[in-house]
Amino acid sequence: MDYLMYFFPYYFTPYDWLLIPAFIFMLVAQFKVSSTFKKYSRVPSRAGVTGADVARVLLQARGIDLPIERTERQLGDHYDPVKKVVRLSPGVHDSTSVAALGVAAHETGHALQHADAYGPLVARNAFFPVAGFASKAMIPLLFLSVLTGFRFPLVLYALVFCFAAYAIYAVVTLPVEFNASSRALKLLGNAGILTADETPKARAVLNAAALTYVASAAYAVINLLRILAMARDE
Repeated sequence: MDYLMYFFPYYFTPYDWLLIPAFIFMLVAQFKVSSTFKKYSRVPSRAGVTGADVARVLLQARGIDLPIERTERQLGDHYDPVKKVVRLSPGVHDSTSVAALGVAAHETGHALQHADAYGPLVARNAFFPVAGFASKAMIPLLFLSVLTGFRFPLVLYALVFCFAAYAIYAVVTLPVEFNASSRALKLLGNAGILTADETPKARAVLNAAALTYVASAAYAVINLLRILAMARDE
């Protein structure tokens, strides 16, 4: 849903100047995660196990039996809470690098959150249908707003709802991602998969990934404030 936030209506508000640094923050975060993962994907772990192996070991340690699938989408690693499956990209599923093990453990962390009924994850999953509906409605509403010069309050109020739903989802995602990363590092250490000098490298990869969620949430909140200012002025 992030691409929806790149649409800037031609309507000046007190929050416009914040869009530029927020947008730059998003670009920097994307570059950071890409470059950091690329850097540490060249560093093989001493354990010599693949990302898929790590996910399997960490799940089995908790007595959880979930499928681990290989997805062809680069950096498309994720845990699917509906189908209850951990999906890992080729660069993670088949790799023995420190970066791959960190990412695999992170996605496994989401599966463990699901098993533990972790509060923020439960809230995010429950709110997902609302955020999904808002993301689909946002584009036609923005298009209608442009055509009408942002002069119809009802359309603006509907946009406020959509941007608010997106912002809430983005903010609730933060503790989910941070917790999954902290779980991952703890699990990798406890299982003896990463050594003391490898852990900071995996942490760097996960911190870079977390930065993208922070940037997305900040951008979503600023856009919400912007739409609220537009609605207030009408």
